[in-house]
Amino acid sequence: MNAPATVKPEDIRAARTRIAGKVLRTPMVEDPQLGALLGVPVFLKLEHRQTTGAFKLRGATNALLSLTPAQRARGVVTASTGNHGRALAQAARSEGVRAVVCLSRLVPANKVAAVRALGAEVRIVGDSQDEAMQEVARAVRDEGLSEIAPFDDAAVIAGQGTLGFEIIEDCPEAHTLLVPLSGGGLAAGVALALKASNPDARIVGISMARGAAMAASLTAGHPVQVPELPTLADSLGGGIGLANRFTYPMCKALLDQVVLLDEAEIAAGIRHIHKVTGDAVEGAAAVGVAALIAGKIIPESPTVALLTGANIDAALHAQIMSGALPQEVLA
Repeated sequence: MNAPATVKPEDIRAARTRIAGKVLRTPMVEDPQLGALLGVPVFLKLEHRQTTGAFKLRGATNALLSLTPAQRARGVVTASTGNHGRALAQAARSEGVRAVVCLSRLVPANKVAAVRALGAEVRIVGDSQDEAMQEVARAVRDEGLSEIAPFDDAAVIAGQGTLGFEIIEDCPEAHTLLVPLSGGGLAAGVALALKASNPDARIVGISMARGAAMAASLTAGHPVQVPELPTLADSLGGGIGLANRFTYPMCKALLDQVVLLDEAEIAAGIRHIHKVTGDAVEGAAAVGVAALIAGKIIPESPTVALLTGANIDAALHAQIMSGALPQEVLA
């Protein structure tokens, strides 16, 4: 396994001990409809049932608990497309730590409200996560806050990687993992965990075609900026940072394939998951299932699709279930 040395499997094991009792161990279920369609067992890891409605609580909690008492006392700050901010707000509230979350104007209103409801200070800055990150840098420099990055951070990656160990334990026969791909913290962490146990495991990163920064960076051979566009998979938006230290090299080393989806394909994934589980998931959570339905991945062995978040606006979900799509994602 040609994995960078920046994050190791033992870091993920340490994270699992550190966050025990502070995050849920989420269930895994078989999807008989997809299994019948594809001729191989397909399992769904229901991480969207995590306490804050998304996997991000794992990384945020591990990163917060990895800070020194002095760093925590100064308060923490981050930029987010929504779910990481909500996770950090939850983790900070549990530990009595001040949290500042910087969000762009593209973050859906329901996600902004959820961050505020957990007691974090919200700052709306610019039209992209990259612009929100500029406010983070200023807050660290001028206010002395401690930064917890949304993905490009060793402790965050290790926390997300705890999902990989759960998948190995609950579905040891799984050979292929379909993981939503954005900044790469989740993909890097779970890929490292799975390949440490099974070097032959196949990890497929999946994103939307509209503004997939990690996919574009992997194609270019170095981190690049891409326009951040409206998409049903809004949690997968945002850049990876031109000075990316961890997730780009890890994803380059550990991902076996990257698949991009259009908005109609993502919507079909959302509808299928609701039909099978009864749950309303956000677009980012549906991309693995969507790729299978669209025939963009043809698995030959037991496969796990990672459902990462449930923080979708109720009106938007109802619109998607009716068969319609918002005009802004069709432009």
